[in-house]
This record gives sequence, C-alpha cells and structure tokens, in this order.
Amino acid sequence: MAELMIDVEVVHAAVDRQLLLTVAVPAGTTVRAALLRSAVAEAFPDLDLAHCPVGIFGKVVADPQGRVVQAGDRIEIYRPLLADPKEVRRLRAAKAAEAKARNQ
Repeated sequence: MAELMIDVEVVHAAVDRQLLLTVAVPAGTTVRAALLRSAVAEAFPDLDLAHCPVGIFGKVVADPQGRVVQAGDRIEIYRPLLADPKEVRRLRAAKAAEAKARNQ
C-alpha cells in the first residue's frame, strides 16, 4: 500500500535572498525531518538545520524533533537577530528626546 504523502512549505530568509519550497513528506513526519528532506540545506550550506530555531506560521516550535507536521504547514527557519528590538527602540526614543530638547 502506498504511503500517504502531504505537502508542506519550507521558507527561509537570509540577509541577501529568500527561498520558499514545497516539499512532499510522508504523513507523520516531524518538523526536523521535513527540513532535512527539503533542499534548503543545499541552497544555504551554512545553515545548521539540526539546531536552528524554527516555527510554523509564525509560532516557534519548541520541539521540532517531536512536532508532527500537518498538510499545508509553512515551516519557517529563523535566523539570529542582528540587534535587540527593545534596545533599538530605547535608543530611538532617547535620540528623539534629545532632538526635542535641542529644539526647545
């Protein structure tokens, strides 16, 4: 009997380019196994698929080894932040306050 296959999407956005792939995987495949079956490792050789943070539709998956994908899931591979968003906002607010003080 043929194994039931489902389609999932795998996406990754590097600094210089993005990739979206549709991958057919057997039903019951985990997130990490779906990533390894995709061709994203060939497109981004420096990406460590065994340890990189991932999510499905914007929600972080805490256990990619145990989470089973569903048909139509979009697996997102995250890259590290270049700057802490809270720190950037704090610096921007301080700069705006300083500019306001100078103009008064």
